[in-house]
Amino acid sequence: MASGSVAKDIITLRGSEAIVSEFFGYAANSVLYNRGVYPEESFAKVKKYGLPMLLTQDEGVKSFISNLTAQLSAGKLQRDVLVIMSKATNEVLERWNFSIETDSEVVEKGVSREKSDKEIMREIQAIMRQIASSITYLSCLDEPLVDPNNRRIGFQGRNLVHPIHNMDWPLVRICVFDVLAYTDKDVAVPFTWIESDPKLIANPQMVKLHSFDTKVKVVAKSVDQKLL
Repeated sequence: MASGSVAKDIITLRGSEAIVSEFFGYAANSVLYNRGVYPEESFAKVKKYGLPMLLTQDEGVKSFISNLTAQLSAGKLQRDVLVIMSKATNEVLERWNFSIETDSEVVEKGVSREKSDKEIMREIQAIMRQIASSITYLSCLDEPLVDPNNRRIGFQGRNLVHPIHNMDWPLVRICVFDVLAYTDKDVAVPFTWIESDPKLIANPQMVKLHSFDTKVKVVAKSVDQKLL
């Protein structure tokens, strides 16, 4: 008789860290694209998790995200918060929270867990779809777009900017991002990292997103947005 059970894959601590690290890289790129922090033409399409994804081609951003994912791969981070801020005022507009919980028994005793890769991928797909549809549950980032002469010409927000043709100068990006990385106090981190305030938003609108569970690590996700 054929069994209806789903084949399970062995998930180790190292393997789980690799899954979480890779997920954060793609999720961060998706947030930057879908929230309009960088222009559409600076991203390239790839396929991952059975979905079309977009990755930045900006070398500075690629290096920044790569440094963070390396720390995640090494299991050094408890939480990452991707913060989107106004370039003009440094006001925090959104905080994308990635909280990571690790099975203590796996760390202390070196045991492994079982869960199918397909189950994990389905959970990650659900998160990526939520990020891609963020325009439906988050307000647009209504920061003004300006030209090099500081003339306001429109507002940021991928679905709200009216294209202006025959321009011979670039638009100035008016949102910036940073990532807050939370670690234990005794963890060694890159010397370029500095202490930061938590960049909180007063009385934010909070949206809880899906989580995914490797059976070794649970990644919970939410986003806080300034009420506009």
